[in-house]
Amino acid sequence: MPRPGLVMDVDSSTPPILFHRGEGFSLEKMPAGRTRVIYPAEPLPGLKNVDDKIAAALEAPLGDSKPLSELLFGGMKLTICFDDISLPLPQMRKPDVRQRIIEAVLDTAAAAGVDDVEIIAALALHRRMTEDELRHAVGDRVYDAFAPDGKLYNHDAEDPDGMLEIGTTDHGELVAINKRAATSDLIVYVNINLVSMDGGWKSTATGLAGYPSLKHHHNVHTMQHSKSFMDRHSSELHHSNWRMGKVLRDNDVKVFQIETTLNNDTFGTEALGTQSPMSMLAKREWEWTAKDRAMFLGMQAGLKRMPARAKRAAFMSWKAPYAVTSVQAGEVEAVHEKTLEHCFEQHIVPVEGQTDVLTMGLPYICPYNVNSIMNPILVMCLGLGYFFNMYRGKPLVREGGVLIMTHPTPWEFHPVHHPSYIDFFEQVLSQTTDPKEVEKYEKDFAEDEWYRHLYRTSYAYHGVHPFYMWYWGSHALQHLGKVIIVGGEPKAVRRLGFAPASTMQDALELASDVVGPQPTITHVHNPPILMADVT
Repeated sequence: MPRPGLVMDVDSSTPPILFHRGEGFSLEKMPAGRTRVIYPAEPLPGLKNVDDKIAAALEAPLGDSKPLSELLFGGMKLTICFDDISLPLPQMRKPDVRQRIIEAVLDTAAAAGVDDVEIIAALALHRRMTEDELRHAVGDRVYDAFAPDGKLYNHDAEDPDGMLEIGTTDHGELVAINKRAATSDLIVYVNINLVSMDGGWKSTATGLAGYPSLKHHHNVHTMQHSKSFMDRHSSELHHSNWRMGKVLRDNDVKVFQIETTLNNDTFGTEALGTQSPMSMLAKREWEWTAKDRAMFLGMQAGLKRMPARAKRAAFMSWKAPYAVTSVQAGEVEAVHEKTLEHCFEQHIVPVEGQTDVLTMGLPYICPYNVNSIMNPILVMCLGLGYFFNMYRGKPLVREGGVLIMTHPTPWEFHPVHHPSYIDFFEQVLSQTTDPKEVEKYEKDFAEDEWYRHLYRTSYAYHGVHPFYMWYWGSHALQHLGKVIIVGGEPKAVRRLGFAPASTMQDALELASDVVGPQPTITHVHNPPILMADVT
């Protein structure tokens, strides 16, 4: 069996600890006697005969759902929706599990005589997927059969004729989703779950929605009142999506949910036969072999000589050897309950108590810069919105504590993918970094016709998207006393409202001004991701 996650106390014999720094790395000697390092569990083995497991899930659904074959009939309208490019991270090796499931659903539909089928990438306000990205997710067979006739496409939340209002929740939240999906006899949603925030009613209520619906839960109030987005019991975001899902269900929008979980084999593992030149990144440093150390030093030296664009291209080309660990299908809530069991099984690491300082190395990728650039706003979102919130119970760092992140944080943006980010960074953050004050600018960006045009016709994130990224970090901003970025471009770091530091030692000295001398430290060793169960 793979080893579970580990909390290791650093002593004088502990080797330097690996920190990601965007498209690079560093090894940091952490203070002995007051530092602990949290390591994720080793990857679980994947399912054998995945296609057989998919077929079994479709015909033995959970909850009160009938088998998929009994829900399909000739003359019906069937819409298949799937998670977009923001999952998984990095992309998985072919065949993508979405391809395998969609092919199985289409074969079942063909056997039932269904010929009105459309397939939608459920991207909400994310950028449209390119042909290559769609082909990777659904496979060449599906793409070539559906895309040329306009039957495979990206969701368009700004299409005035393509959205349908379903109703409102008992909290006054508007529920409006993709019209084709809403008017279908059946929606089949194909999901990938990496963390508990994924899946459930969030799939349709968020993935197929637009700004009029999303603004009810993608806001500062919701984020600051969610103790952890990853713990659904304390997440206002989850509760809002559940309420919206209830409206869909009560209005006879039928959803057959298919959820999958992957293991955390991000860089390859010798025990699973997936070892790669980057496998040492997921190892515990004291277990590095001489070959691992040589590979790391060679990779580090090569990266230092490469221009930024070449480094990004090299890292974005990496496809992770993830294995499927579960497939469940049927009624939305019953499916998600089972999915969560598999999610927590591999990610949970028990941790006792909080520390004064939390450190983390930020990698090159987050959900919103796939095949793109990690701009400063996304650096903030990844660190404060995602990694900070990878806990259950309470944060790893005490209230008023300090977060230290390592990332180059360049003042650089992808002009096609992130046009509204550029203006947000220049116009809004130059005035204020307070999430509540930032929110006052939201409507202008959300309703800007140029941003709408770019979202609909190019490959741009929606005009409101940078606001949502800032809101993701608002809970952490409320909790922390200071945020420091090591190795970041000082001008960009200060624009974020954070403090730049040249080295980890400088950062720890800056932290001591806030939390006192000789602070206790927790380092989160990810990716792969983990979920700290803090008591």
